[in-house]
Amino acid sequence: MAGRDRKGVRGPRGPQGGSPTPSANTGTSGKSGTPAGMNAFQRASFPVLRFLSGLPRWVLVVVLAGLLVLGVIQTGPLAWLGVLILAFLGLFFLWLLAHSWPVTPWSGRILRLVIVLALFLGAYLKAIGRL
Repeated sequence: MAGRDRKGVRGPRGPQGGSPTPSANTGTSGKSGTPAGMNAFQRASFPVLRFLSGLPRWVLVVVLAGLLVLGVIQTGPLAWLGVLILAFLGLFFLWLLAHSWPVTPWSGRILRLVIVLALFLGAYLKAIGRL
């Protein structure tokens, strides 16, 4: 029968037409609840990612947009604060880029990298007094 594997159970099929093999990286590891098969960077970031994914989407958008505006409008004696805010945003988006790199197509990678570089350029220009 088409669409059935050897056991007669209907399910997704791999590229060669056979049934997919279960991954060894499924399940959770230990009492922390982190998925098995993560590298150290992913394990260290997991609690933060879990917290951020639990927030309503609009909260993160509003906070990041507010930080961007606040970083750009800081001038005069508070320009150093704008540098720190823009650099923080650049590091945050770089951190997200590192996590999404393996699953993002090249066009998305380039666009996200341009955004990160633009934030760091903005922080640099703010630091030398040109922004």
